[in-house]
Amino acid sequence: MLYKRKAKGSIDEVSARLESAAADNQFGVLGVHNLKDKLAAKDIELGCECRIFEVCNPGQAKKVLDRDMSIANALPCRIAVYEEDGAIQVTMLQPTELLGLFGQPELRPVAQDVEAAMERIIETACG
Repeated sequence: MLYKRKAKGSIDEVSARLESAAADNQFGVLGVHNLKDKLAAKDIELGCECRIFEVCNPGQAKKVLDRDMSIANALPCRIAVYEEDGAIQVTMLQPTELLGLFGQPELRPVAQDVEAAMERIIETACG
């Protein structure tokens, strides 16, 4: 269910490559949550960097939402970039697995297309 790759470079370099790769694959970055900064604002220290990227391909999102609006609970797709054991990791929950929770087997081809694009984004981001 979890797609995970080790990245080369700093978290800033990986983040920049991810944003560029998302655009190259027709995904927009809707937002980036820097969890270390957000928690620090609440006086909670997170010992490592962690950024969550919300990404979306609008055409693909419309296809699934037209079929089942409850799938909005799984959108937008998220890619996490974080430090773990001295390395930068890039992960996502696989869209095919997430979509399977909604009982819409006819949407599997859409989920497979999204998953393949997100894997390309992650592979490019990892360098």
